[in-house]
Amino acid sequence: MKPFKVTSPFEPKGDQTEAIEKLWEGIQKDQTYQTLLGVTGSGKTYTMAKVIEKVQKPTLILAHNKTLAAQLYSEFKSFFQENAVEYFVSYYDYYQPEAYVPGSDLYIEKDASINDEIDKLRHSATASLFERKDVIIVASVSCIYGLGSPIDYENLVVSLRPGMEKDRDDVVRELVDIQYARNDVNFIRGTFRVRGDIVEIFPAGSGDQAVRVEFFGDEIERIREIDVLTGETKAERTHISIFPASHYATTPEKLEKAIEGIRAELDERYDELMDQNKLVEAQRLLQRTHYDIEMLKEMGYCNV
Repeated sequence: MKPFKVTSPFEPKGDQTEAIEKLWEGIQKDQTYQTLLGVTGSGKTYTMAKVIEKVQKPTLILAHNKTLAAQLYSEFKSFFQENAVEYFVSYYDYYQPEAYVPGSDLYIEKDASINDEIDKLRHSATASLFERKDVIIVASVSCIYGLGSPIDYENLVVSLRPGMEKDRDDVVRELVDIQYARNDVNFIRGTFRVRGDIVEIFPAGSGDQAVRVEFFGDEIERIREIDVLTGETKAERTHISIFPASHYATTPEKLEKAIEGIRAELDERYDELMDQNKLVEAQRLLQRTHYDIEMLKEMGYCNV
């Protein structure tokens, strides 16, 4: 891995040198908690950057809101120009949970607006964690919520190399399994398009570069990194890993097991509502759950 290296024209001054040494010593002694105190403008962020450089370990920086996380991301990005500094916060610009009013049989659907740029940065962050060790993640409390199984996420990665014996249709099926959608017209993140013996993939964590995979028969002949808009070749690749388009992608076996569990819980809850003579609620639960189960079976996910 590349060593963590701070890029800055400044050197630690005053109390910063002592703070860096004490924090480093505490980490070496496996101290669970340490606190760095300082007034605004005293260089706390720079001090922590130097601690990361000295410790040489992947780091999670947790901020209590998006605004502070964005500020820290910008600062650490400038300090660690040769390393992977990633941003992981909630991708919702707006979120309204679903609700149900039994008296009027009124169902209010969930309404949410997802920020596409933040979603891209989240995928970039998780991909970096699997591909390299010199990673710093700047996150909000969003990072403490479940994202699905990391093992499944890693096992579902599609790995491609020139010379690999792999049929084009097999690659297409694998992409669909990890929730990429075929779209030959609107080429956006999380989609792929097929043109003869060429498959072009727009990775979920990429901003302006896609991957062009060229086949010759049942063999991958060439892999190139291309510009999404112009199609211009940016680089030749000897290997490419395509990570799932959703953090909630899972294996067919686990999906089927989950559906069985949902059905069992549905039967239990439905009988409970019927015993209480809550007929409207029972019917709504049955209708909504069956819809979600069909979504899971057909699409591999449902909107919750």
